[in-house]
Amino acid sequence: MSTVREVTYQLLHDLDMTMIFGNPGSTELPFLRDMPSDFKYILGLHERVAAGMALGYSMGTGKATFVNLHSIASSGNGLSAIQDAWHSHVPLVITTGQQDRRHLLAEPFLASRAVETVRPYVKWAYEPLRAEDVPAAIARGYYLATQAPMGPVFISIPMDDWTHECPMVTARKVTKAVMPDPAAVDEVVRALDASKNPALVAGGQIEEDGAWDDVVALAEHLNADVYQQPISPRWTFPRRHRLFRGSLLPGQQPLANQLAAHDTVIVLGASVFLYYAYVPGNAIRPGTRLFQITNSPLSAAAALAGESIVGNIAVAARYVRTHARARRGSSSEINKPPDPKAEKPISPRYLFHLLNRFMPRNAVIVEECPSSKGDLDAYLTSDEPGSFYSVPNGVLGFGLPAAVGLQLARPSRRVVCPIGDGSIQYSIQALWTAVQHKVPVIVIVLENGDYSALKSFCDFTQVGRNVAGMDIPGIDMVKIAEGYGMTAEQVDRPEDLEPALKQAFASQKPHLISVSVAKGGEKCMGMDQSANPPKYG
Repeated sequence: MSTVREVTYQLLHDLDMTMIFGNPGSTELPFLRDMPSDFKYILGLHERVAAGMALGYSMGTGKATFVNLHSIASSGNGLSAIQDAWHSHVPLVITTGQQDRRHLLAEPFLASRAVETVRPYVKWAYEPLRAEDVPAAIARGYYLATQAPMGPVFISIPMDDWTHECPMVTARKVTKAVMPDPAAVDEVVRALDASKNPALVAGGQIEEDGAWDDVVALAEHLNADVYQQPISPRWTFPRRHRLFRGSLLPGQQPLANQLAAHDTVIVLGASVFLYYAYVPGNAIRPGTRLFQITNSPLSAAAALAGESIVGNIAVAARYVRTHARARRGSSSEINKPPDPKAEKPISPRYLFHLLNRFMPRNAVIVEECPSSKGDLDAYLTSDEPGSFYSVPNGVLGFGLPAAVGLQLARPSRRVVCPIGDGSIQYSIQALWTAVQHKVPVIVIVLENGDYSALKSFCDFTQVGRNVAGMDIPGIDMVKIAEGYGMTAEQVDRPEDLEPALKQAFASQKPHLISVSVAKGGEKCMGMDQSANPPKYG
């Protein structure tokens, strides 16, 4: 018979998980030794970075990705990336080492309780009871991870299991899509046919279900206004389309006001709704019919209003388009923001304006610059699927590793990572991996020396600016990047920004540009004081 290790590698090969992202420790060494030649190991210098790169790679390929982390550190250092995968519906098969079974009862050094720690943020967490169950547990985890809604699974493996004998485990085919209830979708069709002014809300799950083209076709068939979900982790509708009306605001009353003119609202692939600052109000205007079509039973159960339908979004969009009546309407002008001025210090809007001019049309944006999110949203445009990824849950450290992983997955498209000088510190080690594997990601650091997003939230919630820990001076991003072996340059003047961008896109190597930008004064997620926030203190 073969060993657990041999059977596992064969299974991973059959499941097309031959790219392993990890950070090794003592309990993982028995698995990692003598790795087969058709496997590739991508080392992250921190568990958050390793799992975060795997997350980006999985989003880029649309397939499950294998992650191997270290024992206890997986549930501490790696937990934020596991949470990212949970909120983004990314199918990661995460394995970690565990101490030798033969003395676990004695609570040895590195004995792990990671299964219990990560359980709230994975679809399944398990430590096999027998060594010979390890490959079957990995197979089960894979099938669960790739079921809608997709997500991470977690398997803890004692280090002595790998040498035990084990029967072969054969990869199976397991269907993934869940069909929506036709009777429920018929109700959506009837509501649309009776509607005078319908609207669609496009959510990140559209790309999970491969529904981009179907949703665009549905919007054009209905001639309906299309809004992006609040704080969207992905852009799932063409930004320059005549029907696109921008993003919804993450507050109850402001959002309800945006949709007030519509008598029927169909939310496709998003929650109802994702809020940030608490602003009292209704989820939707009374009298408006609201339907949610989602691949997530959790999102359906959590909705505060309307009727929810669980199922594949592409199937539902095609059904509605072929059954609802077509609508005619006049084309609307797209509201373009004014061209920003070249000023010193450089404004984020000027940076994004230039970036939009010089980046390829099929570029992929992975952003983590919360204080400049509104400017980025206004000045960057994309009409292709798979072009935008953002923090799904507010946990910093997402952007840089995800950008490296996405660039590995999509070598034919250039990945650009606009990121704050505060955000990048949470996963800075990803620069090293990009250099070592010659991943030509472009990192643009917005350097303002403070946590501007927090300052804008202070203003919105009226707590005042007398709050500790808002400033982060004294960081030299160019020296840090060069210390990891990456080409880097500092841009302080607006006239130097254009040549720096041209040079970065002309290069086929990883490149970092640190741009001195004006300190934040942007509204909190696009909302201002007119939203009547509560007073604190």
